[in-house]
Amino acid sequence: MKKILATAAALALGFSMAHADEFIAGELTINHPMAFETAKTAMTGGGFLSVTNNGTEDDRLIAVRADFPKVELHTTEEKDGIAKMMHVDAIDIPAGETVALEPGGFHIMFMGLGGDPFEIGEEIPATLVFENSGEVEVMFNVEERTTEHGSSHSTTN
Repeated sequence: MKKILATAAALALGFSMAHADEFIAGELTINHPMAFETAKTAMTGGGFLSVTNNGTEDDRLIAVRADFPKVELHTTEEKDGIAKMMHVDAIDIPAGETVALEPGGFHIMFMGLGGDPFEIGEEIPATLVFENSGEVEVMFNVEERTTEHGSSHSTTN
């Protein structure tokens, strides 16, 4: 039911879904929104995807909305061998480039899971908010965590 509602909302907002894990809004192509399964006690979960800007003007991801108490854009910084997640106000999407949100780098943090873990096969509807391209409805697919979890989300120029 969530997927049907997201598809209807997507069509109403005037953008298309090329296939199940690719969403198009104007000059932006959002690929493979996903999250990893979480433990039953997890309070947070990460969201990952890539955004390709096929246009001639830069854009910025400025927010993500989803049905959680708090959703933020984050980056991971390592200092003295310790990784720390830091909130960022926006993520630049330069014209003609692909930006990856992936483990160990930029990502979306869904906070306040409250004992409702992400389970393999689950779909999480969310709205990506871009400075120029506006709002884009996407569906994050929950996948199994593997040792190669970042390989499909590499940044290309």
